[in-house]
Amino acid sequence: MIFFLRWYKDIVRSYWRTQNLKMKTMKKLITSISVGLFLMVFGLQTVYSQEATQWKLDKSHTSVNFSINHFFSAVTGKFSNFEGQIYFDPNNTSTSKADFTIAVKSVNTDDSKRDKHLQSGDFFNASDYPNITFKSSKIEKKNEKDYLVYGQLTIRDKTKDIVLPLKITGEMEHPMMKGTIILGLASKLKINRTDFGVGTGSWAATMVVGDEVTIDIHMELNRKK
Repeated sequence: MIFFLRWYKDIVRSYWRTQNLKMKTMKKLITSISVGLFLMVFGLQTVYSQEATQWKLDKSHTSVNFSINHFFSAVTGKFSNFEGQIYFDPNNTSTSKADFTIAVKSVNTDDSKRDKHLQSGDFFNASDYPNITFKSSKIEKKNEKDYLVYGQLTIRDKTKDIVLPLKITGEMEHPMMKGTIILGLASKLKINRTDFGVGTGSWAATMVVGDEVTIDIHMELNRKK
C-alpha cells in the first residue's frame, strides 16, 4: 500500500511538472509572438510616418511655360519667377507633397506691351492677385515613372481642384557634384482660363484669345545622398 501511494504521488508530481513546463513554454511563445507583432506594427508605423525626401528646386534648369491661341496661332510664354517645395519619395507617396508659388508679374511672352496687358485687370490683375499657387493634397503612383498629383490651383480669387500628371524623366548621381542626386520631372496639362476669371473683361467677349491654356512644366531637382 505504501509503495502504491508513493508511486501515485510520483505520477501526480510528474504530471504537474509536465503541465507547468507546457504552461511556461506557451507563455514564452505568446510573449514572443506579441513582441514580434509589436515590432512589426511599430516598424510599419515608423516607415509610413517618416516624411518623404525633400528635394531642392534647381530654378536655373526649371521652366514654367504656357501656350494659348490668338485667333488660330499659338502664343507661347513663361513665368520666370517661381518657388517650390517638393517632398517626393516614389516608395512613400503618402507623405509626398508639392507646393508652388508663381509671381504673376514675371510673365514673359516676348512682348512687353502684351505682358503688361496680361498683368492688368483684363487678365491676371497682378496688383490685387500677385501670385498663382498650387498646393497638393495627394500623390498617387500609377507606375514607376508616372504619378498623379491632386491639389488646388489658385489664380486670381478662384481656387479649383486639379490633377497634375507627373512623369519622372530621369534620376542619377550628379557627375560634377559628389554625393548629390538629381531628378527630372515633367508635367503637362490643359486648363480653361475662364474657370479662374482670367480674361473676364471686354477681351473675354471676343474670339481673339482662346479659352484653353496648355501648361508645360519641366523641373530639375537635387538632394544629398
